Order: sequence, then C-alpha cells, then structure tokens
Amino acid sequence: MRRAVIVLPTYNETGAIEQVINGIVDSTRDIKTWDIHMVIVDSNSQDKTQEKVEKLMKKIPRLQLLRVEKEGLGKAYIHGFNFAIEKLNPYLIFEMDADLSHNPKKIPEFLKKIEEGADFVIGSRYIKGGSIPKDWGLHRKIFSVGANFVIRFGFMKLKITDWTSGFRAIKTWIIKQSIPTIKNYSGYVFQVAILDYAVKHKAHITELPIEFKDRIYGKSKINSLQYALQTFAYVLFNSSFIKFVIVGLIGFVIDFGISYLFIEKFKSAIWLGTVISTESAIISNFFLNNFWSFSHKKLDHKLSSYIPNFLKFNLVSSGSILIQTLGVQLAVNFFGKQFWYVYKIIIIFFIVIPYSYIFYNKFVWKEK
Repeated sequence: MRRAVIVLPTYNETGAIEQVINGIVDSTRDIKTWDIHMVIVDSNSQDKTQEKVEKLMKKIPRLQLLRVEKEGLGKAYIHGFNFAIEKLNPYLIFEMDADLSHNPKKIPEFLKKIEEGADFVIGSRYIKGGSIPKDWGLHRKIFSVGANFVIRFGFMKLKITDWTSGFRAIKTWIIKQSIPTIKNYSGYVFQVAILDYAVKHKAHITELPIEFKDRIYGKSKINSLQYALQTFAYVLFNSSFIKFVIVGLIGFVIDFGISYLFIEKFKSAIWLGTVISTESAIISNFFLNNFWSFSHKKLDHKLSSYIPNFLKFNLVSSGSILIQTLGVQLAVNFFGKQFWYVYKIIIIFFIVIPYSYIFYNKFVWKEK
C-alpha cells in the first residue's frame, strides 16, 4: 500500500482547522489503496490552533503536529516536507490550504491522476470546471490571473494553466530532488519554484479543476504587491525563454549594427548586408544560448557535440535568414527603402524570435 502525506501549513487557523481535518478524514475513509496521513505545520499560532490539533490527534492516529517558527509559507512547507520524508517515508505528498479554500472531497481525484501515471497533479482554477470566487476584489483577480499569465508566457509553458495553485499532489522523488533549490524561496513564489523545477526535470504534470473558495475564518496572509514582485523576479531570472529573448536582443544589436554599416555606409545591396549581419548574430546567439539561456541542458564540451549541433543551429537559423531577407526585401518593394529598419524590427520580434525558440528547443538543445 502506498503512503500519502497531506501537509497543511497553519498560522492562526483555529476557526477552520478542525473542519479541514475532519473533511480529509471523511473524504479518504473509503480509500483502501492508500495509507493517508496528515502533518499540520504550525508557525507558532497565537489563537490556540495547536491546542485544537493536539485534541484531534487523540482521535485521529494518522494526524501529526509539527511546530515551527513563523518564516512564511515556503519555509513551512520545507519543514513539513522534511518531516514527512524522514518520519513517514511517503510515496506522495500533498500541498493543501488549511482555511477551507480547498475541498477535501477532491483528494480521491488527485490520487486517481497519480495512479494513472502523473508525477505532479495541480488543482487548477483556470481550466474548464475550475473557478475563483465571484466576489473577489478586482485587484485580487488581476494579481491572480495576471501572475499566471506572466508565468505561463514567461516560461512558454502554456499548457499549465495554474502555476500558483496551492492544492497539489507531488511524488516524493520530485520534492527530495528539488529541496536544495526550492529552500531558497519563501512566500508564495515557492509554489512557482517547485513547479518550475518539476517542469525542467521532465515530471509528468497534469491538472484537474477545483473550485477555489475564499476563506471564512481568519485573515488572508497574501501580500499581493510583494507576491507579484517576487513572482515577476523569479520568472525574469529563471525563464529560459526570457534569457533567450535577451540573447536575441544582443543578437539584434549585432545584426542591426552590421546591417546599418553595410547598407548605409558601404552602400551594399540590401540582401548582402542582411545575410552578413544575420549570420554574425547567429554565431553570437549560439554561444550565448548554450552557456546561458539553455545552460540547464547545454551541449557537451566535445567537438563531436558542438560541430553537428552548430550545423543544426545554422540550419534552423537559415530560416531566420530567409525570413528576414525576403521579408525586408518585400517590404522595401512595397513600402519603400526609407523605413527598412522598421520592417526588420517587426520581422525579428514577431516572427524570428518565436520561430527560433521553438525550433532550437526541438533540434539543438533537446531535453536530455
């Protein structure tokens, strides 16, 4: 029988914690294929949350309480994960809120997804069947929906709809491997970091819809502005796509500069200046992408790896040469030479960069 541990961080949740725990017990009572435990990680609550949990522990043998200092959501989860791994050796670990926002009746659906082969199951508010509270204030909707939009497009992982959901089932191997990385993050950006780690390490990730409910008791611990800034910073520094775009901008400066030199100063043919400038940018982009954008899957330091992949890179990049050459020339023919640089900028940003990112990932920096 496989063991699952549900980790519930708490801070001043005396109004809801008993209902949550009893709801989990009721929802999992008839499950015979899983040995389900609960670990309450309490961050030094001041409202007798710990006393209420201790009272319930007398009736529920698979309920445990871990007392920690108040250090934020991420640190609480790390403490809970380590405790669960060391004391209970689970196959699966759940993340779940302790304020009645997450419906315990969904737990069997999470387990079914795991049994079907998933490594990481997300309770999503943003797929069909999922929802957020209708009475949420506009600012909270903007922060929640906006943050997920930034993350999805920042990482170019559009299939995952809810990066910030706190209702999850995660196989323990992911958590064990990720702790050295995710322990550096606190607050709600922790949720983004652990999912990002799972994605980058090829975990099988799936989602199921949840109806997120606003808390009835206590106060929300979310600092929306801090959360938004931390999330943006995480994506900025950890997204291979954003790094790729920055490399593309560097390549653009090289490309534009050489184009300008050849076309305006040397008065060369537009097609010749475009070919030379684009190939120069391609060489720069190859090395910057290998050692920065795609450093997590960079090429082996062998000529036998560099040479064929550099040729593949050039083969894929030849498409951008063709796109730019034909695109700029056609635009010049239709609209005149005066604004050739405007045409070039539009073509690079809206066609060449997306095209290149997709095909480089498929043919050069493939997942290992």
